[in-house]
Amino acid sequence: MKNILSQIPNMKNLEENNFFLIAGPCVVESKDLVEEVAGKVNEISQRLKIPFIFKASYKKANRSRLDSFTGIGDAKALSIIEETGKLFSIPTLTDIHTAEESALAANYVDVLQIPAFLCRQTDLLVAAAKTGKFVNVKKGQFLSASAMKFAIDKVNQSGNNKVMLTERGTTFGYQDLVVDFRGIPEMKSFGVPVILDVTHSLQQPNQESGVTGGKPQLIETIAKAGIAVGADGIFIETHPNPSQAKSDGANMLALDKLEALLEKLIKVRRAVV
Repeated sequence: MKNILSQIPNMKNLEENNFFLIAGPCVVESKDLVEEVAGKVNEISQRLKIPFIFKASYKKANRSRLDSFTGIGDAKALSIIEETGKLFSIPTLTDIHTAEESALAANYVDVLQIPAFLCRQTDLLVAAAKTGKFVNVKKGQFLSASAMKFAIDKVNQSGNNKVMLTERGTTFGYQDLVVDFRGIPEMKSFGVPVILDVTHSLQQPNQESGVTGGKPQLIETIAKAGIAVGADGIFIETHPNPSQAKSDGANMLALDKLEALLEKLIKVRRAVV
């Protein structure tokens, strides 16, 4: 995977035989928050020699309620992500939701992420591919791991071989998700980096309040299992104060708990490689 990941600008520590990390707040809430989280995670990842991609959504297009926070403005949020990447010399990632957004976001970030609910949207995948950026496609909660081969094909056949897949749980009933860890080696067999989105896999969607719940107490358990079965990367949303986060706070990892978790995951990685 090193040869593929080396194509991402500012990707550091690839010489180490380690998993890579995608981490950051769910959404850009403010410049100060983004810089605080990116700076802290970068400091930790450098010390532990973990390749790091900073993640923040510039807007949230998929919210249960109309009054939910969606962002501070597209151009403003994208500029903050871009400036943060330059400040710390780290690669950046953000979600896109429409074909039109792909060209816009590509001007600011290094990796375009396709949300799980949109992973079969052909026009979106093709548009993202044609930007020439790395494309991270999240596996739909409604799809098997084997079905993600066709998402890869859409990106590849549009002239782009820089693609990754992310597992983020499978719908279980109406208000829960489960991770089928068999899917990680299955998607790895397609020859692309495979990431486990730990925090989104612990969401509890469709709550009566219209605010998604979560089980953050299981973050360590899910993360260790993902590393044990061979995930190339770990995706974690983190925030200094998850209870005050404007999106997905119920399943986020508190920023001050990240370093200890990563240290444990490194031990698991060393035990299984």
